[in-house]
Amino acid sequence: MNEYVLRTNQVTKTFKAHTALDKVSMSIRKGAIYGFIGQNGAGKSTLIRMITGLAFPTKGSIELFGSSEEQALIEARKRIGSIIESPALFPHMSASENLEANRILRGIPGKECVPRMLEQVGLQGVGNKKAKNFSLGMKQRLGLAIALLGNPEFLILDEPTNGLDPMGVVEMRELLKRLNRELGITILISSHILSELHLMATHYGIIHQGQLLEQLTAKELDEKCQQYLLIKVDNPEKAAAVIRREFATSDFEVMPDGSLKLYSQTEQPGVVSSALFSAGLTIEKFIPTGEDLESYFTKRIGGAVHA
Repeated sequence: MNEYVLRTNQVTKTFKAHTALDKVSMSIRKGAIYGFIGQNGAGKSTLIRMITGLAFPTKGSIELFGSSEEQALIEARKRIGSIIESPALFPHMSASENLEANRILRGIPGKECVPRMLEQVGLQGVGNKKAKNFSLGMKQRLGLAIALLGNPEFLILDEPTNGLDPMGVVEMRELLKRLNRELGITILISSHILSELHLMATHYGIIHQGQLLEQLTAKELDEKCQQYLLIKVDNPEKAAAVIRREFATSDFEVMPDGSLKLYSQTEQPGVVSSALFSAGLTIEKFIPTGEDLESYFTKRIGGAVHA
């Protein structure tokens, strides 16, 4: 079985004089939750539309489930579910009627999938309530249920938590993690809510001005965003000796300016500062620090986030 559900090869998309995507080569492994990060206008939606067959590359190629030939891509896209921008719902129909209409339009056999999908997204109890009267969170759940019709192996979601209240964001996050964990669905999530992505993504892709700057795993990101205690004292050599003796660790660095970065003991800064003070050291600076996904992204694209 191919280990990748998606690979793009030097994909470029131009609109007259504007280059929306510039030689993008992305890969998503089976079973991943891939956080696709970029500002508005960076090219996220353009690439997603090409993956789902709603647009086509000017140059380059797209491979789905190991196939890149045109007819094979058409078949492969039947294994994909997606929500692009906002869910397309029939406002005067109930949740089950919306699902049934989409099932028929897509030629999916068997009515039994409708109640199963409603239960999957937590909408089994809404009865005959019309979609126009749904809350935004309920509409997002119904859109997700529609995307899940046909039991897709690959789910593509463009801003799935956009406009949701904090509780709705948490519920959507836990639902997506469950779909990935229990059903093995690979998920691509385009979002600018970086703190939320950091709680569920296993892999990341950072796009800026049409170029894919970096792909990395959650583990690699955590290493790049490692938390540490930034310590500045009057005698860094003595401080290093105290840390080794008191905490039995060498997980620190002495920087060129004489400050120390201590990567262990980050959850007990008071104990560390007390040990240094008791050793007669003068503490000039003592700051728990480190990056999160948002600060790493901001640094990576070289400026403030305006997504």
